[in-house]
Amino acid sequence: MTSILGISAFYHDSAACILIDGKIIAAAQEERFTRKKHDSSYPYNAIEFVLNYTDLKMSEIDQIVFFEKPFLKFERLLETYVAFAPKGFISFSKAMPLWIKEKLFQKNYLFNKLKEHDANYKSDKNIFFSEHHLSHAASAFFPSPFEEAIVLTADGVGEWATTTVALGKGNKLEIKKEIHFPHSLGLLYSAFTYYTGFKVNSGEYKLMGLAPYGKPVYEDKVKKLIDIKEDGTFRLDQKYFNYATGLTMTNDKFNNLFGQKSRDSKSEKITQFHMDIAASIQTVTEEIMVNLAKSLRKEYGIKNLCLAGGVALNCVANGKILREKIFDNIWIQPAAGDAGGSLGAALALWYIEQGNIRSVNSNDEMKGSYLGAEFAQEEIEKELKAVGANFKTFNYEDLINETANFLSNEKAVGWFQGRMEFGPRALGGRSILADPRSDKMQKNLNLKVKYRESFRPFAPSVLEEDLSEWFDMNVDSPYMLLVANVSSSKKIEMNDEQKKFFGTDKLNVKRSEIPAVTHVDYSARVQTVKKETNSRYYDLISKFKEKTGCPVVVNTSFNVRGEPIVNTPTDAFNCFMGTELDYLVIGNCILEKSQQNPNLKKDYTKKFELD
Repeated sequence: MTSILGISAFYHDSAACILIDGKIIAAAQEERFTRKKHDSSYPYNAIEFVLNYTDLKMSEIDQIVFFEKPFLKFERLLETYVAFAPKGFISFSKAMPLWIKEKLFQKNYLFNKLKEHDANYKSDKNIFFSEHHLSHAASAFFPSPFEEAIVLTADGVGEWATTTVALGKGNKLEIKKEIHFPHSLGLLYSAFTYYTGFKVNSGEYKLMGLAPYGKPVYEDKVKKLIDIKEDGTFRLDQKYFNYATGLTMTNDKFNNLFGQKSRDSKSEKITQFHMDIAASIQTVTEEIMVNLAKSLRKEYGIKNLCLAGGVALNCVANGKILREKIFDNIWIQPAAGDAGGSLGAALALWYIEQGNIRSVNSNDEMKGSYLGAEFAQEEIEKELKAVGANFKTFNYEDLINETANFLSNEKAVGWFQGRMEFGPRALGGRSILADPRSDKMQKNLNLKVKYRESFRPFAPSVLEEDLSEWFDMNVDSPYMLLVANVSSSKKIEMNDEQKKFFGTDKLNVKRSEIPAVTHVDYSARVQTVKKETNSRYYDLISKFKEKTGCPVVVNTSFNVRGEPIVNTPTDAFNCFMGTELDYLVIGNCILEKSQQNPNLKKDYTKKFELD
């Protein structure tokens, strides 16, 4: 038996994973344990979890691999400073002490940290380093259902690369092309995240969610920032940006180009201007990704595409690539951001370095991305009693039936079942569920449960066999990373008066039979559910369909805005008591809000920072 521990850390979304004989056994992000969103610190708790799950001690692990090469990253920092000097001295001087103290000598730093798990861990000879984009590419290709694929990765920046193209075949994976810092699609998108008042490396999905409320009227101005070639490759005009040397993403030239300063999220409301800006950068991002995909298909002639890196979480752009039918098949790593780098680094070591044989799974090797913590019924009841919860225990059939009744009566339900998901999306393990047929549900869930902006869309979970009846889509989307339009047979067309609505007024228009998951442009971020991957969730949606004729439920992550997704039964109870959720269904237990001790109510409205 060979065990490999993969680690990603020190930038954002620290995580750990374990492979046993090349199989993915367990993986988790540090934020779920520390309750600090996008936690970038050494993933002590995530490592403890994967070790405990596999019943291994650190001294029994065969190899440990970190997801990037610190020396190369340091080289990029130094060269960037020299190239822009003396402009970037402030950011350079802030970064240096940490690099000299910890990051540059990371092998030694990691060794000392790893010893904290097990005093018998005595040698650093089994610590290896992958490269950032190779880790991303490996996380996308090796678990995919393809024998051969083009692998496109795009994010902010790794060591030097910001966008890479790799070719994968069997157990081989080789990077063929790279675009280097400071030219970065991820950083361009993050610059607009910053400009519209959201938090960089966290609020990019808000920018994507805001885009359908606007029109791409600033597309030409966005294109002044970036020189896009016919094949999708690009260069950014650095005179508009500050990220290479400064402490902000954009500068006064950027503000002057668009005619406004960046939005202060604390004092300024989102206006039509911000919606149009969001629509403009989203349109340009989609154009680049589609052009890249087309040129790669033409150049290499391979029919399968894998995607990873933070930009691969842009499910609208992914949906566009799918609809253009550029590739026969697309597979996207569910933990596409830096957390997934821990997994990719381990897989790269197992296949590329060690040359182990790879057998392809026609579904994929991610186990539905249910790779995190799981709690036995006994543990759940023990935790619920400890926090003073009032609950009833049901047999399986009654539990499913009761929960389907709650949903069909427009109740909001916290759903905590099985293993926690790896990656940013809740996929029916740690989810908040609701009835998609309700035209009030989107607004109510946003304002009363998630405590976040009313414009934010919710995703539908649909039974796989009913997918094409409800959505213009005929491919599996288990990880909620593809956007498709609601089927025309389910749409409700707008009248002339409604078509004149601007901004969030569009929210008040009922657009389909499932308005709670239909975005203002008739699109939805779809998750397909099948019995083999998550039988309990599948059975619940099937029961809901039996009662209502609708095989779709609203699925959003079990948390409030700014909080990581819940990990433990205690986290779930706290979130339940801090929001206006009606019921909590956890293991075989059902908790009704009205039956709880009112003194246990929590104030979640100000607990977590806005992202």
